Amino acid sequence: MSANSAEVPPRLEVVLVKAGRTKIRYPAELLRDDGERIVVRASWAGSGVRDFGFVRFEPGDVFTEYYWRGRWYAVKEVRAADGSVKGWYCDVTRPAVLAPFRSNADTAAGAKLVVEDLDLDLWRSADGREVRRLDEDEFAASGLAGTDPRAAAAAVAALDELESLALRPGGFAELLA
Repeated sequence: MSANSAEVPPRLEVVLVKAGRTKIRYPAELLRDDGERIVVRASWAGSGVRDFGFVRFEPGDVFTEYYWRGRWYAVKEVRAADGSVKGWYCDVTRPAVLAPFRSNADTAAGAKLVVEDLDLDLWRSADGREVRRLDEDEFAASGLAGTDPRAAAAAVAALDELESLALRPGGFAELLA
């Protein structure tokens, strides 16, 4: 399905898992799925305002989220309610899994996109002047390097790749095209 389709985009549920527990789940519209990359749009799912100091996520913000089945990250374009781009928030994750969703009655109720957060994040401001690696201390404290060294190495490589892309003149434009 393309973003320009006249059809109503199908709904799904994004489920972000961290350390084996659901961190957050929220509804989203499926914009595209080409077999490798899944693109969804969702409104800010947090309660109230989340002020990071360098950006505020707040009611009315819209996230266009890009997930990959073969990459260890997700890139989220963040727009304010007026449509202006705030920047890109990137999560280092295990590759995304899109699966059918079943309700308690075991009847089909859409799909769910499950993503396991590996603590590392990156922020790129809309003007590209600010690129920040985030939560490296949380990642170190998670113990992933000891329990799953392969995943830890993939996570660090993913953060390095995201930073390299973010520092380019076009930022994430080529990746998200």
